[in-house]
Amino acid sequence: MAGHTVEEIKKETRGYILVFVALAALTVVTVGVSYLHLSIGPAIVLALFIATIKGSLVACFFMHLISERKLIYSVLILTVVFFIVLMVVPLSSFLDHLAPWG
Repeated sequence: MAGHTVEEIKKETRGYILVFVALAALTVVTVGVSYLHLSIGPAIVLALFIATIKGSLVACFFMHLISERKLIYSVLILTVVFFIVLMVVPLSSFLDHLAPWG
């Protein structure tokens, strides 16, 4: 941390504390949503939405990806594309198997 002023350190620490508070609040929201007794589909979508926000906060601030170069974002987008493909291919195969004409 050589070369950082006291004000820079305080500002960075304040940011970490705000992210921590946001993560704690989103955890409380997640627990609160579990008591809503939603059906399975909407519950999963809502839980994944909240988890995506929490994961993004962790990646951006604690893993310092918010200040990285475009190459990091390119790799991240490629990873998301591969993840979606890996989720869709087995799902489409499963749905084709369930189809009455198949």
